[in-house]
This record gives sequence, structure tokens and C-alpha cells, in this order.
Amino acid sequence: MESIDPANELELIERAAAAPYVDYPPTPAWYPTAVGLWVTAMIGTFWWWRENAVLFVGALMLLVAIEVVFVRWISKRHGALPRLGHGTPPPEITRAYQSFFVGLIVVVAAVGLSWWLGGLVAAMVAAFVLVTAGLTLYERNYALAARTVRARWA
Repeated sequence: MESIDPANELELIERAAAAPYVDYPPTPAWYPTAVGLWVTAMIGTFWWWRENAVLFVGALMLLVAIEVVFVRWISKRHGALPRLGHGTPPPEITRAYQSFFVGLIVVVAAVGLSWWLGGLVAAMVAAFVLVTAGLTLYERNYALAARTVRARWA
């Protein structure tokens, strides 16, 4: 009869639970810049808000379609993406998520403030710079957290 080592079993369970958060290819290097451009374009569509509703709605539909195509592609590339509210990420990943959401609030507030104080063009510039820099920082932070989690089982 085979003996079961509870510590080993617990480690296997923890590894399996952490896998969706740490075992997939890294996000492409162009991702932060592409998202920065996408957000900038989304804000830029407001130029047409009052002047041409057809262009405004058309631009929004195009940008949403681009997002849908990207999400489908990245989901296939990664195999299985973790979903908020499903599963329990490792503590290191939870901290990365928390810092992302705090950063997101700061970026939205800064872009809104720049729009209010400097107009649409200022908001577009702020959005591109802050989103691109913020996502670059988040990607590095997440990669470090994932390495830390994987190192536990190395």
C-alpha cells in the first residue's frame, strides 16, 4: 500500500490552485503601448460627440470590436485566464491585483482632472502616458509576483 504524505498533497493542491495565475506565457511587450493607444483613441472619440454622432458611435463600435478580438486572442494564447471572483489567487498575485486597482483609480482620476483642467487633448496625452506607464509597471509587478510563487515549488 502506498503511503500519502499530507504535506506533499497540500503542496500539489496549492500548485494546482496557483497555476492559472502563474503558468502562462508573458503578455507581449507591445501590450502596454497598445492599450495606451486604445484608451487614447477611446477618449479621442469624444471630439465627435456633439458634431457627428455617426462618427462617434462608429468609432466606439470599432474600438469595442478591437477589444473583443484582442480578448479572444489573449484568452486562446494563455489557454485559461484567471477570472475575478473565481478561485483564490496566491497572496503575491492578490497584492499585484490590489496595486493594479489602486493604480487604475489614480489614473482615471488624473486623466479626468487633466480633461477638466486642460481639455480633451490634455486628457488624451495624460491617458496615453499614464496607461502605458501604469501597465508596464503592473506587468513587471505581476511577473515578479508570479516568479515568487513559482519559486516556492522549484
